[in-house]
Amino acid sequence: MNIAVFDTYVKKRDGAILHFDVLVPENSGQHAEKFARQWLAIIGLPDDAFDLQSCRYCHSESPKPDVMQQIRSQGYYILQMEGCPSPVHSPE
Repeated sequence: MNIAVFDTYVKKRDGAILHFDVLVPENSGQHAEKFARQWLAIIGLPDDAFDLQSCRYCHSESPKPDVMQQIRSQGYYILQMEGCPSPVHSPE
């Protein structure tokens, strides 16, 4: 099973940029932005604390087993990159 990767950039109100990927099943791409917002709420950023600048399809790939397990249990996986808390994993 392949997954779709959505490259996501968020600008916090303090000007800081968060860069992360939202990984979802290929047939669930329409939910990537919703999952990004859900994860931002989990890390304590309510909707009025950020501007979701982009959540764009980047590519498809075969996931690692741990990534696939989390996608199966909650529907998505967040790959944290620049500016993200170190590390915060979504609850299962």
